[in-house]
Amino acid sequence: MKFGKVEQPELIDFSFPNDHPDTEVLLKNTKNDEDFSVYVGCAKWNRQDLKNFYPRGTKDELVYYSSQFNCIELNATFYRIFPGEQFAKWYDKTPPDFKFFPKLSQDISHLRRLNENVYPFVDTYLDAVSNLKEKLGTIFLQMHNNFNPKNWDRVVNFVERWPKEFKLSIEFRHTDWFNDEKVAQELFHLLEENNMSNTIVDTAGRRDIMHMRLTNDEAFIRYVGANHETDYSRLDDWVKRLVEWKEKGLKNIHFFVHQNLELESPLLSAYVIEKMNASLGTSIKIPQTLVPPRGLF
Repeated sequence: MKFGKVEQPELIDFSFPNDHPDTEVLLKNTKNDEDFSVYVGCAKWNRQDLKNFYPRGTKDELVYYSSQFNCIELNATFYRIFPGEQFAKWYDKTPPDFKFFPKLSQDISHLRRLNENVYPFVDTYLDAVSNLKEKLGTIFLQMHNNFNPKNWDRVVNFVERWPKEFKLSIEFRHTDWFNDEKVAQELFHLLEENNMSNTIVDTAGRRDIMHMRLTNDEAFIRYVGANHETDYSRLDDWVKRLVEWKEKGLKNIHFFVHQNLELESPLLSAYVIEKMNASLGTSIKIPQTLVPPRGLF
C-alpha cells in the first residue's frame, strides 16, 4: 500500500488528533444490546506479501491464514468481481468465526465513480459476495484520491440506494471532504443517518484523513505502517484510543494492518492483538510468526 508513503517517516508527527466532538455524542447514544467484538487482520493472504508468516510446506494459504487470524481485509475484490462460486469456496475453507471484509470493485469506485450506470455492477458484486453468508463482514468502498465534494449528489444517491442488509464503510481521500467544515458535517450526517461507518486511515503522509469521526458503532480502521520503528508506538496509541472509545460505547472494532512494503504485517498484527487482549479484555488468537514480534516473547 503506497498511499501516504513518505521517504523519511521519522520526520512525521504521528501524534493522534483529538476525537471529533460528535464522536462522543454518537457513542453515548449507542444501543447497549450488542456484544463487543474485535476483528484484526491483514489485507491479503498470499505468501509473497506476508513475510515471516507461512511455515515451509504450507499447501493452502487461506486455510493456514484463517487458522491464525479471525478476518481478512479482502483487497483482491477491488481488481475484479469474482464469481459467486469463488466466494463459496473461500467460505468453505475458513473456520465458522472467520469474517471477510471485501473492498468494492474499482468498476464501481474508480471507473464509474458512483455514476448512474454503476448500479448493475453493484448488484452483480453483492449477488456474488453474498455467498460468504454469515462470514461476510462490512464491505468497504474506497474512493479515488481525486473524487471530491463536487460529486456530492452521486454520494447521496449511492448511500441512500445501498441495500441496508449489507454493512458498508466508505473511505474518502480527497482533502476537501474533511478540511471544509460544512462539507464534512454534511458527509458525516449522511453516513450516520444511513448507519454507515466512516473509514479512518492512518498513514504517514496523509495525517489529514485521521478525522477521528465515528458515524456508527463501528470503528473501521486501515492502519498503514511506514516500515519504521514508529509503527509499533503508533499501534500503542491506537489501543489507547480504542479503549477510550469502548468505554464510551463503541461496539465493533475492525482493524486492518498494512505496510508500505509488506514485510512485517503479520508481526505488527500479532503485536497489536496482544496489546488489545490485555487492554480491551478480548481473547483473540495471536498469530504465529516465524520471527517473534517485539513484546511477545
